[in-house]
Amino acid sequence: MAKRKVVVALGGNAILSTDASAKAQQEALKKTAKYLVKFVEQGDELIISHGNGPQVGNLLIQQQAANSEKTPAMPLDTCVAMTEGSIGYWLQNAMGEVLKARGIDKQVVSLVTQVLVDEKDPSFKKPSKPVGPFFTEEEARKQMENDPTVTFKEDAGRGWRKVVASPKPISIKEASVIETLVEQGVITISVGGGGIPVVETATGLQGREAVIDKDFASEKLAEIIDADLLIVLTGVDNVYVNYQKPDQKKLETVSISEMKQYIDENQFAPGSMLPKVEAAIAFVEAKPDAKAIITSLENIENLLASEEGTIIIADN
Repeated sequence: MAKRKVVVALGGNAILSTDASAKAQQEALKKTAKYLVKFVEQGDELIISHGNGPQVGNLLIQQQAANSEKTPAMPLDTCVAMTEGSIGYWLQNAMGEVLKARGIDKQVVSLVTQVLVDEKDPSFKKPSKPVGPFFTEEEARKQMENDPTVTFKEDAGRGWRKVVASPKPISIKEASVIETLVEQGVITISVGGGGIPVVETATGLQGREAVIDKDFASEKLAEIIDADLLIVLTGVDNVYVNYQKPDQKKLETVSISEMKQYIDENQFAPGSMLPKVEAAIAFVEAKPDAKAIITSLENIENLLASEEGTIIIADN
């Protein structure tokens, strides 16, 4: 099989389950690395991205708890960078260990990645992505009074949470660096948590209080570096329509037009499977000769052996 450039997008929940300790997350990533190394063993150039939803949420809680005049809470863009660094370090370390154990001489590097977004993205006017800790209505309203730039909303009866914009990625500042590293055979870890959202200003790039969907950021990276394959990992081996209903149907090889029809039928949950499907479609639309696959981490061996999973391809 010819060498391919493969972008693999890991979910933040694949790194953190019930135990939020550093040790538990490092152990989870050691298991993850054993699956990911299979791409390297078959000769692929591996480009890894990852989510950070649970991790950045926990960090925001810690920041809020310690917030004072002497130790002010860090802004969201900085918290994204902090979790990019910590998860990248853990995963870089885990990949290094498994490569050494398999006798593979390859370097691994993680990059804190800035992702360019549009200052005029409509999501900035209608923030909807919940982040951080829960507050009472009284606490939330007080914070909004003290700072008119922040928005809090009630979250499914569990309390009030800050909501932020989730703009679409336009470009990736470090894409050329990532491309150079890949050409040199280096395994890269980047666009963690969707990357740090930045906008172009007269004085340079500036961070914004926002969260970029990691599936869209991973797609944008795959598109820019001309990847051959985008793999979006989730909790199931395949995407389904009529999920958990008597007429549930497993999707295997599906065309873009078929997937768009399923989107029109509201088959995929927003904030869950829908962005994964939309990212897969966007990649194949940008590169019709390529494929996007949605599957689980545990299904990687089957994917490599016989392309098992939900495979999105261009229309004939």
